[in-house]
Amino acid sequence: MDTLDRANATPVAHGSAPGPLVQGVEVAAGAFSARLGRWAHGDGTLSTRLAAAIAALIGGGELRPADRLPAERALSAAVAVSRGTVVSAYASLAEQGLVERRQGSGTTVAGARTTPAADRRPGRGEALFSALPNAIDLLRTVPQIPDLGVQLIRDHQPRLDLALLPETDPAGLPALRELIADMYRAEGTPTTPEQILVTHGAQQAISLVVNALVEPGDVVLAEEITWPGVTDSVGLRGGTVHGVPMGADGLDVDALAQAMARLRPVLVALNPHHQNPTGTRLPAAARHRVAELAAQYGVPVIEDRVVAGISFDGVVPPTLASERPDAPVLVVESVSKWAWAGLRIGWLRADPVLVRRLRGARQLADQSTSVPGQLLALDLIAHATELRRANSRVHQQRLLLLQELMAAHLPDWTYDPPRGGLSLWAALPRGSASALARVAAAHGVSIAGTGAFAVSAAAPDDHVRLPFTAPDDVLTEGVRRLGAAWREYRETLSSPA
Repeated sequence: MDTLDRANATPVAHGSAPGPLVQGVEVAAGAFSARLGRWAHGDGTLSTRLAAAIAALIGGGELRPADRLPAERALSAAVAVSRGTVVSAYASLAEQGLVERRQGSGTTVAGARTTPAADRRPGRGEALFSALPNAIDLLRTVPQIPDLGVQLIRDHQPRLDLALLPETDPAGLPALRELIADMYRAEGTPTTPEQILVTHGAQQAISLVVNALVEPGDVVLAEEITWPGVTDSVGLRGGTVHGVPMGADGLDVDALAQAMARLRPVLVALNPHHQNPTGTRLPAAARHRVAELAAQYGVPVIEDRVVAGISFDGVVPPTLASERPDAPVLVVESVSKWAWAGLRIGWLRADPVLVRRLRGARQLADQSTSVPGQLLALDLIAHATELRRANSRVHQQRLLLLQELMAAHLPDWTYDPPRGGLSLWAALPRGSASALARVAAAHGVSIAGTGAFAVSAAAPDDHVRLPFTAPDDVLTEGVRRLGAAWREYRETLSSPA
């Protein structure tokens, strides 16, 4: 079976990276003991702490449904505790529904639950479309259409020979697939039309891939702060998203390598270029390492490039797919962020085998993408370079305005100015972004904090995403209101309890 059809169905271990826990049917006691770490330190009895450490391995995806835990005697010897302590810990896990115990069969991870229910948060992306009536929307990144885009839309004359075809291909119009393939070839990524699947926006492309590759209980890796369209799609499939730590330049690639060896993911979903929401741009060496890891482990990587071309310094990194031809990289892009947000035309560049598979799934979902929309996309993509540059100029000026407004109204907030993209990731000096959002709503401005983007519910709630896509007057008034809300909220933090 092609690795893209069912990625990493069995454990893999390469090089010197730590291997997976499972060896055959039963978890090896020695490897299991090493993964538990410093579990004996903390509050509670030894059995309580041991149970909590095992529960964390289950919650993080290192232990999967049907994995069999070490025998009680073997684990007690490996971790240097009495057998009674292990028996008590296993009993506690069984009471929580995390493991199943059967006489003669040992203790196995329960199949009905792979993460704590509190961490299952499908639908988080809905918060980005929940601006209150009459409130200024600083939730969404809906870019302004460049003047060139407006002119192209006005001048558009659809090709009737294509518009009147009796049937449409679920994979997209051949002329559009060829044009997209040409664009990638010009950018340095060899591509054929058979590698392109046209979709209703980038989100549909992501959802199609997730539906095809993720099964209940599977682990998907993503940046610890990421676009909720990824986490929500995986959650709906019953999978678990494990967040990989990030640094000043984006994804920590060493942490990614460790997670790929340890967690046996079926998919990695990354937004390495002007990442949404943090604005980070992965350096060249790190991008190449990601491609090497994809090839090494045979794990598909979704590369979200929807804002890669919105670059304020003119630097547009090549696709991860161009770094290594044998790496299973799935490139997702659309016209929405650099041409027209209202035109829901996106696409996926992938292996032709996966494209054919997704073509069938697409046919069941909605038959095909709107032909008039695809015809307009032909005109816009033909001018992609000019549209991206124009969009970059417009939003670079918007960013400068936002920085001036923040200096005036939010001078104690900190941030790293992004080198591209459509939003700024600002850190609060103290307090909770969720609490601030409630105060901001009362002041007539809607914002999104860490909770809308963090993979883990335990992530520090200390950042706010500020899009700089609204018209100048709207952005100015929105930040003024946010400044007033921040001052009111800050006073509550200073007040005695």
